[in-house]
Amino acid sequence: MIREVAPADAPAIEAFLAQHAETSMFLRSNLAGQGVGLTDHPHSSRYWCAPATGAITGVVGLSRDGFAMLQIPGASDATIAAFAAALAGEPLQGLTGEADQAARLLAALPPARLSMNDVEPLYRLELSQLAPSTATIRPPQPDDLALLSDWFTAYARDTGLSATDAEARARGRDRAEQALRPDATLRLLLEGDQPVAMAALNARVADMVQVGGVYVPTSARNTGRGRRVTQALLAEAAATGARTAILFANNPAAARAYEGLGFTLIGQYRVAMMATA
Repeated sequence: MIREVAPADAPAIEAFLAQHAETSMFLRSNLAGQGVGLTDHPHSSRYWCAPATGAITGVVGLSRDGFAMLQIPGASDATIAAFAAALAGEPLQGLTGEADQAARLLAALPPARLSMNDVEPLYRLELSQLAPSTATIRPPQPDDLALLSDWFTAYARDTGLSATDAEARARGRDRAEQALRPDATLRLLLEGDQPVAMAALNARVADMVQVGGVYVPTSARNTGRGRRVTQALLAEAAATGARTAILFANNPAAARAYEGLGFTLIGQYRVAMMATA
């Protein structure tokens, strides 16, 4: 009914996922960047596909750091159960995907306490429609580590990605260190020389990018900074060949800011996190 994917299957998997590009960005980005199979990279992943033979109609991935990703449109109950069985013994930290598909797979998994199970609006923008940006952004530098750690900790609390303060602090420090890697896409919005907001691309495949990690400190919110840093980040992406942007908004204020940039609602996306304590 399903089978684990081998490296030779990668082109067929990508061809299937490209038909559902807007809700497959994590799957496609991990596949493009890390291939099939686990390495020491946190985004390296195992994949299962349905059916076991013939044209692919569904894919579930599980990254090394425990996040399940799925694209299973129209899957039967039996196929859902088979994917759930493949994941059942794994150290699952979270699950993301198109809202209804993710709900079906969550329901088939062994019962687990969730710290987060949010359905968020999914938006799309053709970057040819993006207005020019006049904002100044830059990549983070080593001297920004403490600031980034604080911001990512606050981001984890605000979004519900961490259930406890200890988890939020650990996640914040880890994300801050990752943001300093040479291949990181995080950008800081500057006013004078002072960073005042941040945004990043959490996935890029071919000419499509997905925005994530937009954060403005609490005291500076409702000032347009989230919109400005996102606009500048996307202008930079467009200058390097990106044509389409995807994102999901975790609160109404963010949704309004993205709509102000021209993003249009195209669906719903679910983000679920398993409680760790």
